[in-house]
Amino acid sequence: MKCHVLEPKVKSKRAWHYATTTALAVSFVFWAENLAHAQSKADAEHSPAAVRNTVTSQQKRKTITAVDAHSVEHVNIQGQRQANWVVTPVSASTIANYAPGTNALKALTTLPGVMYNSADPQGLNLWGQSFLMHGFDQSQIGMTLDGMPLGGQLWSNSNGLSPSAAISSENISRLDVSASAGSEGAASISNLGGTVQFVSRDSSHKAGGTVRQTFGSNSMFHTFVRADSGDLNKQGTRFYVSYMRNDTDKWRGGQNQFMQQVNAKLLHPIGEQSKLTAFFNYADEEMQNYQDYSMNMFRHGGYHIDNLAGTPNGYETAYRLALASNGMPGGSVPAAYQNLSSPYTASFYDGAGNQRQYFGGVNADLALTDRLRWNSTFYGHRSWEVGTVTSPLISSPNGAPFVEQATMPSTNRFGLLSSLTYTIAKNEINGGVWYENTKFVADKRAYEEPLLEDVLSGNARPVDGMHLTSPYQREYEQVFNTNTFVAYLQDTYHPLSNLAFHFGFRSVLNTTRVGQLANWPTYTRTDAIAGGDGITTSKPFLPHISGQWSFLPGHQFYFDIANNVKVLPVAGYNSGASPFATTQAAFDASKAGLTSETDWNYAVGYRYTSHLITGNVYAYHTDFSNRLQQISTGNPNNPYTVIKNVGGVSMNGVDAGFVLRPLEGLQLASSISYNHATYSDNVTETTSSGNVTYGLKGKQVVAYPRLMYKGQISYKWRDAEIHADTQYIGTRNLSYTGDEKVPAYWLTNVGARYDLTPLFNQGKVGNIIKHASLSFNVYNITNEHYISTMGQNGFPMSGDYQSVVLGAPRQYFGTVQIDF
Repeated sequence: MKCHVLEPKVKSKRAWHYATTTALAVSFVFWAENLAHAQSKADAEHSPAAVRNTVTSQQKRKTITAVDAHSVEHVNIQGQRQANWVVTPVSASTIANYAPGTNALKALTTLPGVMYNSADPQGLNLWGQSFLMHGFDQSQIGMTLDGMPLGGQLWSNSNGLSPSAAISSENISRLDVSASAGSEGAASISNLGGTVQFVSRDSSHKAGGTVRQTFGSNSMFHTFVRADSGDLNKQGTRFYVSYMRNDTDKWRGGQNQFMQQVNAKLLHPIGEQSKLTAFFNYADEEMQNYQDYSMNMFRHGGYHIDNLAGTPNGYETAYRLALASNGMPGGSVPAAYQNLSSPYTASFYDGAGNQRQYFGGVNADLALTDRLRWNSTFYGHRSWEVGTVTSPLISSPNGAPFVEQATMPSTNRFGLLSSLTYTIAKNEINGGVWYENTKFVADKRAYEEPLLEDVLSGNARPVDGMHLTSPYQREYEQVFNTNTFVAYLQDTYHPLSNLAFHFGFRSVLNTTRVGQLANWPTYTRTDAIAGGDGITTSKPFLPHISGQWSFLPGHQFYFDIANNVKVLPVAGYNSGASPFATTQAAFDASKAGLTSETDWNYAVGYRYTSHLITGNVYAYHTDFSNRLQQISTGNPNNPYTVIKNVGGVSMNGVDAGFVLRPLEGLQLASSISYNHATYSDNVTETTSSGNVTYGLKGKQVVAYPRLMYKGQISYKWRDAEIHADTQYIGTRNLSYTGDEKVPAYWLTNVGARYDLTPLFNQGKVGNIIKHASLSFNVYNITNEHYISTMGQNGFPMSGDYQSVVLGAPRQYFGTVQIDF
């Protein structure tokens, strides 16, 4: 197999910038205003007339301005329909309250029960980020872009890519979030805990462009440029092309984090009721990761321990630390590490994460009759990734006390989604299929590091994730081939104008076969890793029932019940909570008893909407069966990992909040979430000392707090606006037994924006510049020191483990935006 090495990019010190034009961080309950208004028009929205108006008429197109951030156009994904009372739309205006280029998932932290964690303030470093919602982590939540599946959300996943690597945040129109079961038609085989469906912007009907430039802390430089073609013919054919570049130094440690991205979208209307669209994405990320922490490091090592590449004398420090860890002459431990329980793993020389992604698809949304629509999408995805770490567990052949290890997963996948929607009487019936084939290669290689004297004399250069040479050893290689087939049928029935019911089900069939291509026992510590076998997940009937009742002006009640499955995940050896990530012996021993994770979700909600206040209460119960977890011990470079069925999880939770509008231009939002998610069984493990039983029963699940609070405020006066948001995250369990916890924290962000457009509306300049603004954002204004992401290396049964990520300190960002 050819090794794809990603070359580092040269920093540019000039570019243009972005800052979005809109307002207010909103809480989960803010969506109720829109939904309550929409519900009063429920029959109209689901009528054939509403379907006929999906594509705007030519006459209406002439009235729409070019690049108007205040009126974003949407894509209508008919094949992904679901009852709108269980969906929370989060608009581009919420994303705009964060620093440009920020991962759009961070905007969802305004919703109660949602937690997004990252090592950097923008959330672009994929190794150090995680997303959780109502007790479920990102591997258990379905995500799509314009209906196309984004697949698993862990680093080195077999069938997907992160939303930030799939689309620039500036090109997102909205996010449709379901904290309940999610749509039957969502293209996901992991949506145990709901779905997040990203909808991309359409191009404007008038030719124009956008230039947005941001400068920030740690030499941060973010550029976004988009060109819109406008209507090219009478039919309204149009497209846009955008380029994004993000370059920043790390806030601790050495070297930088770089990302560039190209998006393009073409829309071709067919008559007044149909359209063809095509979307393309290219993303290139080259980032030095932040070093993982343990709680011991957090308490005794300070807030700035990191890997050593790019720091003064970094290679020599790492070299001598590796000598010391192996008990060799010339070794030494930095003074700052003397009080740590495991000083030899506190810093490595290098830890990088690079990726190159190609993703896109073609969609046809066709009105076959006034009542019947056919929606089909064909998509493809090609991915190369490289993740490196300098490991002192193995010496280089030349005698250097460590090696550079590179994990090089690659993915080829393609798929087809097709659905029909038929509207008759008071019913909207929708059914469809989804097929995907994925080839995933998990490949890990070892590179020789040079001797210290050769580096000091200038005769050799250290090997790191940005400068890989030729490997001397393939540590392991596995190839996986996966076929997924999903079929579904659903109906939304409106017996009365203020009453609606939703009935549906989906069927899932997933088969994966694995082959072992290489195995180096020195690294894997076994004669054979999983290979030459396969696993099938089959669930023919997964029901979903929901309903809503608007019983008084502004009052609405709804419920949602669903059964879902997450198919057995795919991961390379020792790199995920997958039955394939083990030895052949462990795979054979567990295969007969392997069972996919399943759950039953039950939810009820009430919302009230008036001009002054919007309020919402949402309560849920989940019965979770066969929860698979990655349990790790030993050195995080090559841990002893087992995939364990920790049994059932019983979860009860409630969200409550309000949005208050006491004065013109002023909005206040507040919400609170309580989640009681506990393991139902103890777990027994066989160790060298015999059987050990761990008391998990009744303990809160790892990584998710019982209590969260969210608050937002915004005030707009004339052309100026200020906004702030804060969140409280309660204590979280790092170990399954709960004897090691991560402390609670508050995180507060503030921002201001000033509209410069009136200054350009005088004279000829106003004919060119349609909109201009300045904005300023401060992340973590109180400079809180806190633990962000947890469990990226797995979780221990008890005690401490080096598997948490520090959150970024206070950061500043300033933005200029000009729309033409």
